[in-house]
Amino acid sequence: MGALPDAALRAVYDAHGGELYRFARRSLGDAGLAEEAVQEAFLRAWRASASYDPARASQRTWLFAILRNVVIDLVRARRARPPLADVAAADGDPAGAEADDSIDRMLTVWQVEAALAGLADDHRRALVEVHWRGRPYADVAVELGVPEGTVKSRVYYGLRAMRDALEAQGWRDG
Repeated sequence: MGALPDAALRAVYDAHGGELYRFARRSLGDAGLAEEAVQEAFLRAWRASASYDPARASQRTWLFAILRNVVIDLVRARRARPPLADVAAADGDPAGAEADDSIDRMLTVWQVEAALAGLADDHRRALVEVHWRGRPYADVAVELGVPEGTVKSRVYYGLRAMRDALEAQGWRDG
């Protein structure tokens, strides 16, 4: 993103603000808190704009990763404070936890797809065949017409590239 002038920041907000707000609203269950989360996400994005690399993740994916971290911070802060009487019951906390899990899964899928898209074709194909489809290295090697060791190497380097791409999106080990 680089250092954004006001017009560019407005364009980014216009392109992604509504979708980010809806994500924050569903995650937090509070319109005011969702607005605060989106504002904080754009502030963090603006501050970190020099580190954004469009080759590693789309702008949308990068912003969602930032917003996800903001939402997590706000949820943790909210849990540290005692809830107001009857508000926790009215919020329907178990359903809210289910929605949070669903949103996290959806965001994870987007981030993993973006990371996979950035891999070399041979690495991506080896990863998909071995890890997603659960096929043995030997079978994949025969299908691709390469030695089994080559498939293992492609999987290894593909996983390393995936880890780097996901870390660039804000993921952390552990």
